[in-house]
Amino acid sequence: MYLSDKFDSGNIESVDLSDPQNLQLAIKRDNQSDFFQWFHFRFEAELDKHYRFNIINAGQSAYPQAWKGYHVVASYDREQWFRIDSEFDGQQLSFGVLLEQNSIYFAYFTPYSYERHQDLIHGCLSDERVSLNTLGQTLDGRDMSLLTIGDAELAKNKVWVIARQHPGESMAEWFIEGMLARLLDQDNPLAITLLKDTVFYVVPNMNPDGSVRGHLRTNAVGTNLNREWQNPSMERSPEVFLVRQKMLELGGDLFLDIHGDEELPYNFVAGCEGIPSYDQRHQLLEDTFKQAFKAISPDFQDTHGYPKNKPGEANLNIAAAWLGEQFKTLSYTIEMPFKDNADLPDPDFGWSAERSMQLGADVLFAIKQTLAKM
Repeated sequence: MYLSDKFDSGNIESVDLSDPQNLQLAIKRDNQSDFFQWFHFRFEAELDKHYRFNIINAGQSAYPQAWKGYHVVASYDREQWFRIDSEFDGQQLSFGVLLEQNSIYFAYFTPYSYERHQDLIHGCLSDERVSLNTLGQTLDGRDMSLLTIGDAELAKNKVWVIARQHPGESMAEWFIEGMLARLLDQDNPLAITLLKDTVFYVVPNMNPDGSVRGHLRTNAVGTNLNREWQNPSMERSPEVFLVRQKMLELGGDLFLDIHGDEELPYNFVAGCEGIPSYDQRHQLLEDTFKQAFKAISPDFQDTHGYPKNKPGEANLNIAAAWLGEQFKTLSYTIEMPFKDNADLPDPDFGWSAERSMQLGADVLFAIKQTLAKM
């Protein structure tokens, strides 16, 4: 038997591999942080035999309740990822597999590699309506990439979409890929209409260092980027510092921050109702966005989500709140599940990369309807 995490976004530690029916593993913590939940590893052994895995520190992870109802994602070819029945006893996450090939990958969610991230960016650049701006570098020296789609000089509306502040939430970049594919489809009338008067500023991955390192929630030095928006620094959070600086320079009319939620098996949004300047205009735009998103996508709902902040109690260190207050406009966090969409469950694949991409494509309708109210 052989086990490895020595690749992009890999994360696992071997504790005891002596018993094929009790392979004991542990998830590594984010660097300089107590957060851990993301895992991604390759297992190699004799085929046509059954193996049982136990992640023994699951009960001490960042979100232990998230393991209830969760099923591990696996793939033989790193293209099609499927779910494996999993159990959580309060301490260990356990799952088993009968090997159909002698090497298999397991992950918390379908990974989105740094190579694919680069392919996404440069694939978009083949379209003359797209330009790339490297804002600076991360602490590990990776590029902070901003895509501009549309004519910034002529555009009436400016839309910002950022994703993956928390690197383990890989569904967020799948969402971006789906959104960009729809937006750049020159045969799609919605996309054509949007780009007549709207420019999109898109950061596909806000946390490339954490993504490559196999982190759940933080960057290279253990900073939770979504708590840095009031006072970022190049020393702790250059990713936020650089993007925020460009936002202040260019302005914006609508802001979306794409995430994944460990515990809730639904797609939902979290707004900025607790910011000091929240008013009827904010509420109108939020309601318009939600109703349009529900109309276009049965995968989206507004019944289940986070408790709403009371007036004046929003945490302005969080992107959606800071952006809503700074620009006095719609600013939403979009959350997708790590588990499944309980409204439209899929026992074989759960919530998947493909469904994330479709939700990203559908968001353009909600954006267009919301901009019409501005």
